[in-house]
Amino acid sequence: MTESTSSAPRSAPSAPSTPSRGGNEVTSAGGPTAPAPEFAPASTGNKVGWVIGIVVLILVIALMLGFFAAVRHWFADHTGMLHGGPDIYYNFWSGFGSDLGEATLISAVCVGVYTGVRKVNCHTKGCWRIGHHPLEGTPYILCKHHHPSVPNHGATHDVILAQHHKYRLEKEVEKKSRAAS
Repeated sequence: MTESTSSAPRSAPSAPSTPSRGGNEVTSAGGPTAPAPEFAPASTGNKVGWVIGIVVLILVIALMLGFFAAVRHWFADHTGMLHGGPDIYYNFWSGFGSDLGEATLISAVCVGVYTGVRKVNCHTKGCWRIGHHPLEGTPYILCKHHHPSVPNHGATHDVILAQHHKYRLEKEVEKKSRAAS
């Protein structure tokens, strides 16, 4: 992929996204230019791979249909629906089928854990750290590594006390300005 740059003047901040002179980039309201996606020319290698994949899929389906009785017997034998028991499905529910409930519970727990982690982790794509710091003006919650205002090298006790003192002074000034109004 090649990127071309243009020396077009930046548009005003209120201007919407417009195509630049080159035609393959988009300039955003005063922001940097982003190249439009370019696609590789059609290659025969891609087409050959798809054709081979489709032929193999058709062959597999044809073999399963041709040997349906053997495939059905193999499946019944390995899931426990053959050979004994008071009824035909006794072995299934006593063996292979009894694991279906466990698989359902394990799947539900995995989905719940993923949903919980996704809700509380950093909203930066690909970051699995826990997000504790809301980014003002946005709905995003970020970790200390991705938040712009959180120092990620650690703070000493003196720095913490200085920030708290600064906050209290600002709060007192705000309270006095409200009282004077």
